[in-house]
Amino acid sequence: MVGRVHRQALSVLGIPLVGVLGSDPVRGEVLAHEWGADQAFTDIETLAASDVEVVHLCTPTGTHADYARVLIDAGKHVICEKPLATTAAAAEELTAAAARRGVVAAVPFVYRYYSAVREIRARVQHGDLGPITLLHGSYLQDWLLDPLASNWRVDAAAGGASRAFADIGSHWCDLIEWITGERFVKLVAQLSTSVPERPTPTGPSFSAPSAVGGPLMKVDTEDIATLLLRTDRGVPANLTVSQVSSGRKNRLWFEIDGASGSASFNHENPEQAWFGDAHGEMALFARGSGTAHATDRLPSGHPQGWDSAFTSFISDAYAAVDGESPEGLPTFADGAHAAHLVDAVLSSAQDEQWKEIAG
Repeated sequence: MVGRVHRQALSVLGIPLVGVLGSDPVRGEVLAHEWGADQAFTDIETLAASDVEVVHLCTPTGTHADYARVLIDAGKHVICEKPLATTAAAAEELTAAAARRGVVAAVPFVYRYYSAVREIRARVQHGDLGPITLLHGSYLQDWLLDPLASNWRVDAAAGGASRAFADIGSHWCDLIEWITGERFVKLVAQLSTSVPERPTPTGPSFSAPSAVGGPLMKVDTEDIATLLLRTDRGVPANLTVSQVSSGRKNRLWFEIDGASGSASFNHENPEQAWFGDAHGEMALFARGSGTAHATDRLPSGHPQGWDSAFTSFISDAYAAVDGESPEGLPTFADGAHAAHLVDAVLSSAQDEQWKEIAG
C-alpha cells in the first residue's frame, strides 16, 4: 500500500522511478512493469551497488535497520517508512551513520504537512495561545476491529514489540512536539490487546478480513495504548491510541491549550483548524483564510488530503537532496526519538511506572 503512495508522489513531482526491489524477484518484475520502472533489482546489495541516488524503504519494520544500513554505507539518500527500526539502539545507529555519510535520511511524519497544522504551529510560535498549559488527544482507527482482520504489523517479529503506539501514536507525539516546541521527557503507559488471536497474515497490508486467511496466531502486540506524558517544561499531556475503535478510520485529533487560547485539529476534517480564546469565542480556520503555507499545493477551496501532504513531504526530501533546508522535514533523528518513546511505553506498560524518555 505505502509503496504505491511513494510511487504516486514521485509521479506527481516528475521524479523518475529507476527501479523496484520487491519482496521476491517475481513481485519485483511485476511492479517494475506496472509502475514503469527501468528495472527490477534482485537484492539489496545489487541496489546498493547501482547508481540510484535515492532509495525509498517501504518494507516491514523488521527489515528497516539492515536495509538502511547497507544503503547508507553505499552513500544513498534514504527515505524510510516509520517506525524507523524495532529498537531505539538501531534507530540511533542509523541516525549516526547517515550523519557520518552526509546523506539525507528522512522519515514520513507527513501530518506536519497539512496547511491547517502549519497554521496552528505558526500561531503557537507567534504566542497567540500564550504559554502552553495542556496537551491532549487521540489517534483512533478501526481496521483491526474484526477478529479475522490481520496484517504483518500484528506480529512482533515483523513489526516490532509495539504496534498501535509505534505505528500511529508516534505520529501524534511527533506532531505535538513539532507544533509546540515541547519535548516529551517522561510517561506512564498502559497497553491492551482486545483480540488475543488473529489469522496468520498472508495478504497485503490492510487486506479485507475475508482475504487474510491462514491459521490463528497469538497476538503479541497491542490494540490499544493509553498514556500520560510530561514535557521538558512541565506541561501535562494525555493520549489514547486505538486500532479497534469502531467507525474511526484514521482520526488523529489533538487540542493544545494555552493560557490565552486553544487550538485543535481533527484529521477527519483536515482542511480546518479550530481556535478559541478565554472568552469562549472561536475562529475556524479554513485553508486560504490564514497565512500562506508552502504545503498549499492547491488553490483555496480545493481540499488538501493525505496524499497531498505526503507529496509535499517527498518534495521536501528531494529538495534536501538538492542541498536545500526545508522547514520541518522529519529526519532519522525524529525517527530515533520516536523509537525512544516506544521503548519507554513498552517499559512502563510492564510495571505501570513513570519512565524517563531517552534521546
